[in-house]
Amino acid sequence: MKKLLVLVLVALGGFAVWRKVQQDRAELDLWTEATSAGNDS
Repeated sequence: MKKLLVLVLVALGGFAVWRKVQQDRAELDLWTEATSAGNDS
């Protein structure tokens, strides 16, 4: 039972990290698009 609990906690932690990375990447893409849009003209 303890192994299952540890496995669930590790999975949730990994999912939380993955979500954070995805959010950071999306925000970086938005910043890149916003800052490069003014340099095109």
